[in-house]
Amino acid sequence: MAFLLHQARFFTTVNHLRDLPATAQPEIAFAGRSNAGKSTAINVLCNQKRLAFASKTPGRTQHINYFSVGPAAEPVAHVVDLPGYGYAEVPDASKAHWEELLSRYLQTRAQLRGLILMMDARRPLTELDRRMIEWFEPTGKPIHALLTKCDKLTRQESTNALRMTKKGFDEYRAAGHTGELSAQLFSSLKRIGLDEAHELIESWIAPAEHAGEAEAAAE
Repeated sequence: MAFLLHQARFFTTVNHLRDLPATAQPEIAFAGRSNAGKSTAINVLCNQKRLAFASKTPGRTQHINYFSVGPAAEPVAHVVDLPGYGYAEVPDASKAHWEELLSRYLQTRAQLRGLILMMDARRPLTELDRRMIEWFEPTGKPIHALLTKCDKLTRQESTNALRMTKKGFDEYRAAGHTGELSAQLFSSLKRIGLDEAHELIESWIAPAEHAGEAEAAAE
């Protein structure tokens, strides 16, 4: 099956909100702790080996990287790779810049359609993961968690991690969160959950086309 994400290419890098591109296409943001496997997951989802780069100094990259999705002549969306977070040795000034950049982007970017939140399946819903959710939830836009590296867990451990994450999301709903909150198991190495993630992301990028394909399949 052909996916729009397979037609992805580097677009631009920005380090300040004022430099965000004046594009109208929908954006899907990818966020996650340092070492949660975010860059690898983006590469696998886009069927490329080196589209997104993992920093050699985790937590030091303070840039937002944009990738165009769809035909080169007429992109239909952008994948937005946000800086990784949670690396202990980052200077305070870098942490402050990170918080300002990510929180304001997540809260104010009108083009943003949803957030893909990468969480290591062995340590889901850390304090910083929750902070990302709490920054983004007032927008009412969907959040989908990829519980990465699930191949490192047993089947029972994976089931427990997913159940715990969904229980955590239920608490946000009970507190009044109105946006969609969903989660799945994911492994870039074993390609677990790849089709499920593709389907969801593409439904955010091109909801009308996705609905049409679902109706055709049901007939």
